[in-house]
Amino acid sequence: MELRRPAPSPLVDNYVVPGDVVLDLSEMNNQTIKLGAGLRQECDTIEATSAGKLRQLKPNKYCIENSQKRNFLVDIKGPNLAFLPVLSFEGGTRRNIPKFKIGTLIYARVVKANSIMNPELSCMDATGKAAKFGQLKDGYMFDTSTGMSRMLLSSPTCPVLEVLGKKLSFEIAVGLNGRVWVNAPAASTVILVSNAIMRSESLSGIKQRAMVENLLERLS
Repeated sequence: MELRRPAPSPLVDNYVVPGDVVLDLSEMNNQTIKLGAGLRQECDTIEATSAGKLRQLKPNKYCIENSQKRNFLVDIKGPNLAFLPVLSFEGGTRRNIPKFKIGTLIYARVVKANSIMNPELSCMDATGKAAKFGQLKDGYMFDTSTGMSRMLLSSPTCPVLEVLGKKLSFEIAVGLNGRVWVNAPAASTVILVSNAIMRSESLSGIKQRAMVENLLERLS
């Protein structure tokens, strides 16, 4: 009879977070698994108890390589948290690590995602430049539908942003997850732009223009 080594976990060398199932023991035939740091057994499964990369040290020994100082955990409105490596910023080095407080708003792009691992983010474009990515300071963030966010990102510019842009000076960042950030020198502008966007979702292009012009008349 040929003896076979246990098949490695498909999550090896991928990032995991507490609660992720990294091994299903019911699929293994009387094989001894040794657990290192960051792992525990729950009935017939092996789960992560800390965030980091799952490592396979030997054919049957696993551990979590702690990522506390190497990654930020980011809520992207998905089923799992995403990882943002500390070096995924323009000019980022191990001696120049950005410092963020809990709740900091980040504009980033997804660079890796599949069904068995947490998404990985980056605050650089494909050329390694920061471009428009990074921390979003001040301003106001609100949630819309993903359909609305796609409309705001569409080309040519959607009517609501076109009309607002001709009359007002403001910044906007739109995520495909439905989150929208608006900033402007005046708080009244932030409020008007945010309200216009939220009200425009179910309106046609003509009605979007009329609604925005009505809001602008009230502001003047």
